[in-house]
Amino acid sequence: MIKVGEHITIDFLGVKKDYSPEFYEKVIYKIAKAAKVEILNVASHKFEPQGFTLVALLSESHFSFHTFPERGVISFDFFTCGKVNPKVALKILRNEIDHKRVVTNAFDRSSIGLYDDIYSTPGQKKFYVVKDVLEKFTSKVGQFVEVMDLEEFGHALFIDHEIQVAEKDEKIYSSNFFKSSYELSKRNNNVAIIGGGDGGVARACLENNSNYIDWFELDPEIVDACYRHLPKVCSKVKKSNKIKTFWGDAFKSIKEIEDSKYDKIFVDLNDDQYCIDLARKNMKDLKRILKKGGVITAQVGSCDKKPRQVDNWCKVLSKSFGNVRLSGTYIPSFDCNWNFASSIMKKCLEFLVFS
Repeated sequence: MIKVGEHITIDFLGVKKDYSPEFYEKVIYKIAKAAKVEILNVASHKFEPQGFTLVALLSESHFSFHTFPERGVISFDFFTCGKVNPKVALKILRNEIDHKRVVTNAFDRSSIGLYDDIYSTPGQKKFYVVKDVLEKFTSKVGQFVEVMDLEEFGHALFIDHEIQVAEKDEKIYSSNFFKSSYELSKRNNNVAIIGGGDGGVARACLENNSNYIDWFELDPEIVDACYRHLPKVCSKVKKSNKIKTFWGDAFKSIKEIEDSKYDKIFVDLNDDQYCIDLARKNMKDLKRILKKGGVITAQVGSCDKKPRQVDNWCKVLSKSFGNVRLSGTYIPSFDCNWNFASSIMKKCLEFLVFS
């Protein structure tokens, strides 16, 4: 990590007084003395009919004031690359400014970044701590791909700003995905995987002695990125001669597959409604290529975060096969329980739901 400096922002709320420009100049010199920083220059501007901005250029960086009298808000920020913590300004400003409430944010400015977790619980904002961005590009099929080195989870793949897999806990995801199918049927000689560009599900199948794996994947650039940056996840897949890869639209490719070929089908697509509808439209072909007694398993998202989409996936499988089994496990990098839905192709159908 390369540390650049420290930064604090302080927002005073419920301020009724419109302080003069001279007041702010007096305060910045008081803060500079306490923080032991040198002011090189000061620039300010008074707006009409109200509002004031002041910026002080320091040897060690800067601090500034921005006022919003119509909202009763005074905003202050202090960034320093020196040895003094900018929080020394807080005590001074609390005493100088009459206010009802203060909101403070302090953070290090460094090569460590924060990346939004789009699954943050309402009322809570969560971030991934990013040590480095290893690769970033938009693939030819239009997916925005980022591979990052996360402080807690190691190398991780994001597609369209959503985490897909992380080195540290990928085995939790892929092993439970496979287990969800295996618990319904031990037969797994011939396997089809729809999606799963990181290769984790394919590796899990290899580790559980699947001999023939047909992998239908839309985006070869994602697979290549995972080969480069997530070898712990997919190096066995790259080396295996048991895997045949079909590039492009999976649902077009499976139309050419013979009937009753697979013991297992794993559907590892996005958990959004578009992919649910896509699977529904192509369920006839998925059933056709699955053997009697075979199992189809889909990752269906999180009951914690997207319960409606999980329910929609289960309805699609239940309608097509007459049965569905829902399982789940906690994925630390997703920070939620993740669910897998399985259906078995059999003559005597029964409806099964497990939580």
